[in-house]
Amino acid sequence: MITAASNSGTLRIIPLGGLGEFGKNMMAFEYGDTILAVDAGLMFPEDDMPGIDLVIPDITYLLDRAPLVKGIVLTHGHEDHIGALPYILTRLNVPIYGTRLTLGLVENKLREHRLLETADLRLVDEQTQLPLGPFRVEFVHLCHSIPDVVGVVLRTPVGVIVHVTDYKFDDSPVDGRLTDVARLATLGSEGVRLLLSDSTNAEVAGYTPSEKTLEQVLDNLLARAPGRVIVATFASNISRIQQVIHAAKHRGRRVGVTGRSMIQNARMAMDLGYLTPPVEGLLTADQMGHLPADKVVIVCTGSQGEPTSALVRMSQGQYRHVHIGRGDTVIVSASPIPGNERMIHRTLDNLFRLGADVYYDELSEVHVSGHGSREDQKRMIDLLRPQYVIPIHGEYRQLVLHAHLAREMGIAPQNTFAIENGQVMEVGPDWILPAEKISCGPVFVDGLGVGDVGAVVLRDRRLLARDGFIAVVIGLDEETGDVVLGPEILSRGFVHMAGADALIEEAKEVVWDVLERQESASAVAEHVHTALADFCYRRIRRRPMILPLVVEI
Repeated sequence: MITAASNSGTLRIIPLGGLGEFGKNMMAFEYGDTILAVDAGLMFPEDDMPGIDLVIPDITYLLDRAPLVKGIVLTHGHEDHIGALPYILTRLNVPIYGTRLTLGLVENKLREHRLLETADLRLVDEQTQLPLGPFRVEFVHLCHSIPDVVGVVLRTPVGVIVHVTDYKFDDSPVDGRLTDVARLATLGSEGVRLLLSDSTNAEVAGYTPSEKTLEQVLDNLLARAPGRVIVATFASNISRIQQVIHAAKHRGRRVGVTGRSMIQNARMAMDLGYLTPPVEGLLTADQMGHLPADKVVIVCTGSQGEPTSALVRMSQGQYRHVHIGRGDTVIVSASPIPGNERMIHRTLDNLFRLGADVYYDELSEVHVSGHGSREDQKRMIDLLRPQYVIPIHGEYRQLVLHAHLAREMGIAPQNTFAIENGQVMEVGPDWILPAEKISCGPVFVDGLGVGDVGAVVLRDRRLLARDGFIAVVIGLDEETGDVVLGPEILSRGFVHMAGADALIEEAKEVVWDVLERQESASAVAEHVHTALADFCYRRIRRRPMILPLVVEI
């Protein structure tokens, strides 16, 4: 086990996720015998990850130094910042710090995984000053698309570090709480050594519009919708649910929420006072189906095309309480997360086939980003006036563009660093420099398995999906080496066409040629594999997985 960092007097910053990608955000800060992590998010699998459910950060670096890890601080309650906690806490059970709504969302998640009773959840707010070893952790309120978002201020022996991810400057947020500009300016006056800041919209000019602009759009769509209105968004998007409630009230409609996670989060948010329900309460599943269609609005999960979500099942005609048809209006109020486009488009196609009127991000302004655009990013730099800038939270091109923007704002070129996951940065009394690069690739969650599917398994799955497989069964006499069984050839996903039987017979002849030349069982398996692979590519230009099974009898 590795213990305290050897470089005394040096702060180490270790990005474990979220740099060069969207999702699985996690950053670690290490000084002496103390490590503090910020966020622990997940990422949705990409198209080239067949069978994978989720992707989470690799925390090997933290596990190797487990006694030094004093806690995980959460910035807010979105999945890409808290979703990995159930998988991490089974291996690294440390205190979790977060605001009320964030911890409420975490509790729902941990309850599902039966981890809530053993979890150490600790409440913080903008007034908290949290001493953790050499760090003093403070918090500053930020606007985003969910309430109770905070930036993390680390007062360290080498200066003040400000970590602000998922923010924008919204003059009329849904909950009425503005980004704390005065506090940011005060920090800037005191002196900020390093800023780590959101890069998501580094390609987008101007300021990101206010969340309030969406309410008029929703109101207009509800006004002209002849039947039910179904709004799909993230289950954690409490602000969006509140906006739908406001618009529905104005148009004389009642609101219901559906989808297991959506219902859990809405109940929790109402209990904590972050969601104000209609006076008459939310609709039950039975009421959604029996009230006049033009009096109903349903908020549901499925904005990313998740296979088991409410909207996807509705689009497939498999949702018990809601059957979408002509006259219904569907609003997908979220932008696609990279990698989810194909699933989303498939769901949209199915909704159109059912006859619904469908509104989504590319077609209508039914979503407002929660991330600041270029002018927001400039304003953050102007307020904090940092000496150094490390862009975070974005794909690599966005990190580079954010670094360029920082230079436009007067940050010295040598003081901006566009880095990726695993690139350790060291901060000394009067310098910041790249250090070593650690291994921190993606960890795949597949069913109940965490980390047991690696690159080799994914490669095999892709191969099977593309060209199928051929299994060859051969029995050899243990003493003489003569063939006493087979060769039998079985295939799946390889060929199904006229002449397939003839192709299989040709393949058997190839195997017989190998058997006539080989003596040992191990040599037979190796050469059968090579010969069949060459044959398949030569005959039909395919590369199936070849599985020789040679048994000595």
